[in-house]
Amino acid sequence: MKKLLTGAVIISSLFLISCGGNNTDDTTTTTDTAKMDAKEVAEEKNDKKIDSAGDMKSDADFAVKVADAGMLEVALGKLALKNASSPKVKEYAQMMIDDHSKANAELTEAAKKKNISLPAAMSDKCQKKYADLSEKKGKDFDKDYMSAMVDGHQDVLDAMKTEADKGADADLKAWASGKVATVQHHLDVAKSTKDMLK
Repeated sequence: MKKLLTGAVIISSLFLISCGGNNTDDTTTTTDTAKMDAKEVAEEKNDKKIDSAGDMKSDADFAVKVADAGMLEVALGKLALKNASSPKVKEYAQMMIDDHSKANAELTEAAKKKNISLPAAMSDKCQKKYADLSEKKGKDFDKDYMSAMVDGHQDVLDAMKTEADKGADADLKAWASGKVATVQHHLDVAKSTKDMLK
């Protein structure tokens, strides 16, 4: 029994050492550090279980994911106003800037009340999408941007529906439920605009 306990303590110590952060720049919260903050909050509250891969299925995880997507939508919208050639695409881009800026502000306010730390910068995945699209202009940009909007909004819609249905926090659950129709509208317009460009 003593050997078992000693082994557990050693393993726990090694785990804590190996998970220690090596981030030298603490001034900017990235998606990864925000996820760690969100994970710690959820663990303290014992909201939900963490799966074997270490990914959290919680309200905090939802908030971080949607915040990341929201920042990308606004950034790509601004890029589309410069690089797109289709007036319809530019019109859609302006809707993304307006609607997602508002939603991002609402989510930030809600997250503060819940002690959920949201990312201040886009994740590497979102930054790559932005970088890839920033190299395109005109019709090529239009098609790829609208494809990204269809994929991105389908992903966010799924997350919103899941949170609205299974979320543990009543406020975040209600917020997600209230956004489902808007995200569905964004997705529908993205699909029709994409089809128009063919």
